[in-house]
Amino acid sequence: MEIITHLANNIKIAEIISDQIVIRSVQDGLDLLGDLYYQGFDKLIIYEKNLTPEFFDLKTKIAGDILQKFSNYRVSLAIVGDFGKYESKSIRDFIFESNKTKHINFTETLEDALNRIVN
Repeated sequence: MEIITHLANNIKIAEIISDQIVIRSVQDGLDLLGDLYYQGFDKLIIYEKNLTPEFFDLKTKIAGDILQKFSNYRVSLAIVGDFGKYESKSIRDFIFESNKTKHINFTETLEDALNRIVN
């Protein structure tokens, strides 16, 4: 796993780069959040491919539990990926509602993630 640092408006943003799944469980999400928070990052960008597929099955509650941790610690999160492939109405609604808050963002590109997470 590699961390690329982006700076925007004096905000330190971590972009996670990995060919593997980085978050498989709520504990993995909490560990990553803690590590990045300790390193002074205010916001995090991760790619869809780095999340366990169960994240996108809302019945598992992994997504809600992980995103709640980010909200509790006030660390903004952007997830970059192709979310149009998910046909479930519940996941589509979840993504739509998350994007309204501006704290948790699902985007298609890194550029969009940076714009949404900073503004």
